[in-house]
Amino acid sequence: MTALRERTVPGAPAVPRRRLGGAGRGVGDPIAQAFLLGWAALVTLPLLWAVVSSLKTDREILTSPWTPPATPRFDNWSRAWEQASIGSYFLNSAVVVGGALLLTMALGATVAYALARYPFRGNRLLYHVFVAGMLFPVFLALVPLFFVVKQLGLLGTYPGLILVYAAYALPFTVFFLHSFFRALPTEIAEAAFLDGCSHWGVFLRVMLPLARPGLVSIAIFNFLGLWNQYLLPLVLNPDPDRYVLAQGLAALSVSQGYRSDWSGLFAGLTIAMLPVLAAYVLFQRQIRTGLTAGAGR
Repeated sequence: MTALRERTVPGAPAVPRRRLGGAGRGVGDPIAQAFLLGWAALVTLPLLWAVVSSLKTDREILTSPWTPPATPRFDNWSRAWEQASIGSYFLNSAVVVGGALLLTMALGATVAYALARYPFRGNRLLYHVFVAGMLFPVFLALVPLFFVVKQLGLLGTYPGLILVYAAYALPFTVFFLHSFFRALPTEIAEAAFLDGCSHWGVFLRVMLPLARPGLVSIAIFNFLGLWNQYLLPLVLNPDPDRYVLAQGLAALSVSQGYRSDWSGLFAGLTIAMLPVLAAYVLFQRQIRTGLTAGAGR
């Protein structure tokens, strides 16, 4: 150990030591920051442009697309909400996504808890079946799914879409929550059992509150994915009166394009974006907490 120490000459100035990897971090940080700034601009600028365009007249959109509106036209939003039926599409999406989200979280949390905390024959096989469901392309199941929903009499109905949405989101929910329930301390559950708590009591009163970061995170992920879903309602929801928001925007883009009502089209697009942006802004801390907790397990 003495031979490995640095030798210093008396009276010579001390040379500061350099940490290993310091040069690499110094070069990589600006590049990473520049990449993140570029990515943020790539994502943010189109959204801002759509919002600004929703406050313009059709003439301003075509003649000066990159300048702010001379006078903000908030009546574009009210026209899109009432005349273009965005309000009806918004309500349909809220009913379908809300119902599917409640059903997915209830079933997903129960199944993930049972697979993570109760060993039984076929446990791992059932878990891998849910994982395999994440890898199955949904467009391959559209034709048989259409006939199944039609034979059940649920084609073009709220319950039909809610059940299909829940089945679509359930595999990822079980996969995500499995690690949270598996990492929860067993001692707390055993103490609850000693106090006379039942299995359902331990699950509802003890385990669910402890897994709250994961529950909030997966609920937000499911909301974002289901709110923007287009392929499933396009096949299973042919009734125009029950169109969800994605279907309504597609129909609106065709009709407003022929009418040259570009301001109404951008207003409808902005209204559709608002719930997604609000969910991320309000719950971004919970998303980071859930991802960090899941990564540490």
